Amino acid sequence: MIAVSAEEIRCLVAVGASLAGVRAVEAARKAGFEGRVTLIGAEPHPPYDRPPLSKEFLRPDHAPEPVVLHGRAELVEDFEAEVLLGAPATGLDLDARTVRAGDADVPYDALVIATGAAARELPGTGHLSGVHVLRDLDDAKAIRLALDDGARTVVIGAGFIGSEVASAARRRGLDATVVEARPTPLVRAIGPDLGSALAGLHERNGATLICGRPVTGLEGTGAVERVHLADGTMVEADLVVVGVGAVPCTDWLAGSGLELDDGVVCDEFLQTSAPGVYAAGDVARWNNPQFDRMMRVEHWSNAAEQGVRAARNAISPTTAAEPYTTVPYFWSDWYGSRIQFVGLAARDQHEVVSGDLAGDHFVALYRECDKLTGALTLNGRRHIMKYRRLIAQGATFEEALAFSRTVAARPRSRGPQ
Repeated sequence: MIAVSAEEIRCLVAVGASLAGVRAVEAARKAGFEGRVTLIGAEPHPPYDRPPLSKEFLRPDHAPEPVVLHGRAELVEDFEAEVLLGAPATGLDLDARTVRAGDADVPYDALVIATGAAARELPGTGHLSGVHVLRDLDDAKAIRLALDDGARTVVIGAGFIGSEVASAARRRGLDATVVEARPTPLVRAIGPDLGSALAGLHERNGATLICGRPVTGLEGTGAVERVHLADGTMVEADLVVVGVGAVPCTDWLAGSGLELDDGVVCDEFLQTSAPGVYAAGDVARWNNPQFDRMMRVEHWSNAAEQGVRAARNAISPTTAAEPYTTVPYFWSDWYGSRIQFVGLAARDQHEVVSGDLAGDHFVALYRECDKLTGALTLNGRRHIMKYRRLIAQGATFEEALAFSRTVAARPRSRGPQ
């Protein structure tokens, strides 16, 4: 495999027609790339935004329309892209520089892999209707239809997407039960204490939260009827949504020679172990210079930013390549409250600098040694991006505490916090 110079790159392929892949196409054209651009997607739908699927799309008072990023015609006419939808990639030949998609071998000089992640499913439940994950538009349509029919809803896994589904069920006045195998929700994402604080939102909004009791099986005749827990408890259900995490979509790369380890392994420039091949979004595990560690992030903002950077680096590997560094950011909406998080949930210590954990507003800061590493807010929109900037600047924890005191001293403006 020989590296190709920028002058020799005449064809860019983005595999994955979700946010990162679409942003890669946009970025290449905006950077003046005049060669051939191809976008390959596994789903037949035009590229759409995924976060609304577990939020607005499930609202009873909201038209269930996906938020389309670009229609096929727009991609073809405005970005001069060749678009292959409904054509999942099944193989990569690094020597021939081709991607196998559908019945075609698509050649590339530069490649951006943006195939995302797939939701983990519950083994042994494929024979039951009414059991879903929530990852794509078809999943969301099925869940919305069940909610429209008044389904008694059980969510397995108290993570962010599952909690948004429980919130959507309660908004309709439906019974909703959230089952979490661990003693506390969201331990990995935000730590046990703050996970417990957010879990209180379920209880205050009428959902039942069951922690520390794993699911042992689902029962039903054709359709799911109940969920069995390890302590013998049975929960009646018409709809079960499995929200137990996701795995990067790398099966199609097996045997290709690319280094894979919980995703496609990349350096700080998002370049993989093969020349001319880059990765972006949920599938990319890269060295983030901001924290000097390898990480794979399943966040909307990361996918958008990485798609842009990967494409720019792919088409200008020797002249304009830049590392991708970021402070991760995500948000989630539960029961009318907004949860936002930036950075990393270091376990050394956290401190609540605004509000209280039992209420409907708080700001908590995380530290690692003397550094500020993360911030979590509940209904704290006016705070969160300021802390993201502080983390990016390498602020100490003491500097962050001092900043929090200046924020607290300011008069509160009207509107969202």
